[in-house]
Amino acid sequence: MKKLNVLALALAVGLYLAPAHAQHGHAGGGRGAMGMNSNHANSAASGHTTGSTAAVHGKAMSDLLSENSKLSDKIASLTGESAQQACLGFKNLGQCVAAAHVSKNLGISFACLKSGMTGTAPATGATCPAGTGGKSMSLGKSITALNPKADSKTEAKQAQSQASQDLKETASNS
Repeated sequence: MKKLNVLALALAVGLYLAPAHAQHGHAGGGRGAMGMNSNHANSAASGHTTGSTAAVHGKAMSDLLSENSKLSDKIASLTGESAQQACLGFKNLGQCVAAAHVSKNLGISFACLKSGMTGTAPATGATCPAGTGGKSMSLGKSITALNPKADSKTEAKQAQSQASQDLKETASNS
């Protein structure tokens, strides 16, 4: 239980600090949240994929979702699909939960948003704008691609805050 609380705190701090770092494009190799170097943590939080960060403290994202049924249920209710399927392809759990919130908040197709953020082909049956799924984009750029009228910076920040809160709440109650 103590490890889970430490994990939740580290994840919450990482998600809280990531937007500020992602906006500045810092270079350097200092250690950041969850044991990743700062560039890696920033790129993962902003939606850029540079390597595998799905594992947190030796646990794969699928294991974390299996252990935290409250968070899995939350993701499923936001996306309309199982948490395991919804988060497949995202680099970290915070990124997945934030995307789920943006989808719900703006009425944007989660499949298209996921495709844009992960750089993967849209799910079968999803009708996404041209260019979606070619190259991974940040959460903000994905929002702009799917809803040009939305204030992508504000929406991304709100979703990251909601994701941080979800992760904090479900980690302490799982």
